Amino acid sequence: MQLHLKCVLIASLYAAGCHQNTGNNNSNAVDTSTVTTTEAATETSNGTAFKKQGTLAFLSKSGADTLRKIDIQLAQTDEQRSDGLMYRKSMTDEQGMLFIFPDMEERAFWMKNTYISLDIIYIDDNMEIVSVQKYATPLSEESLPSYKKAKYVLEVNGGFCDKYHIAYGDKIAYQ
Repeated sequence: MQLHLKCVLIASLYAAGCHQNTGNNNSNAVDTSTVTTTEAATETSNGTAFKKQGTLAFLSKSGADTLRKIDIQLAQTDEQRSDGLMYRKSMTDEQGMLFIFPDMEERAFWMKNTYISLDIIYIDDNMEIVSVQKYATPLSEESLPSYKKAKYVLEVNGGFCDKYHIAYGDKIAYQ
């Protein structure tokens, strides 16, 4: 039975591949029947590929100094927030993921299926850092709470906050 299913699958894939090239030698042509409006995450040997969707600046408590700027990927839907940085094997210090929630609540994150150590930064609706969980242990299912209400959560590499002197009371700005 399994052999039969494999043969059907191979035949279907072959037919689909042949169908894309029939009757059109123009390399710029697009088969509109296969175009989708949703953006699929690209899988790499490093896990899901980073997708820059904005930039974020860390501002000092006084607001006078920009401490650091990074590129961010956004997690705005329940599915995106659920997936987060799971299965990624590395990330640069110039990258992070910003989780955006619809409301201010106490939050708690965990590191299930997350292979890199992270600093988890909890941010309120005034864009102020209200707490930080540093050096979160990869693959841990331990709850890492915010202890205060937060609307945003930013995940960056473990040690980022110490390295760039990011702390409670600092602010963020993103676009």
